[in-house]
Amino acid sequence: MPYVNIRIAGTLSREQKARIAAEITGTLERIAHKPAVYTYIVFDEVSDENWAIAGQLLDES
Repeated sequence: MPYVNIRIAGTLSREQKARIAAEITGTLERIAHKPAVYTYIVFDEVSDENWAIAGQLLDES
């Protein structure tokens, strides 16, 4: 059973999440031969104040 966790700074629209989920599920089906019904995908949207790169919070740039 594939479990995919996508953690992203900021937010995605519902449509973007649906398209990403479909693409990842399709890729796992084609390449890993995993049935779509067994693929779980979770989106974690992290606010810019909770994500830092090179020692700087994203909401500071």
